[in-house]
Amino acid sequence: MKENRRGFIKKTLTASALVAAGSTVAIASTKSENNASSNGVVVGKSPKKEILYKQTAQWDAFYKASY
Repeated sequence: MKENRRGFIKKTLTASALVAAGSTVAIASTKSENNASSNGVVVGKSPKKEILYKQTAQWDAFYKASY
């Protein structure tokens, strides 16, 4: 009876370790995909122009209110 329990526990722990490892790999791959869309931040080696400000009516109202 004890051997059956031990065998079951070994198999269960092995299976859960494999599932955890698979989950870790899946999470790591999704994180690397999210880094590709950098939310407007310039990424890469080539020089790129980063536009931080465009003059709009909303910005003008904001600046007038802040002075």
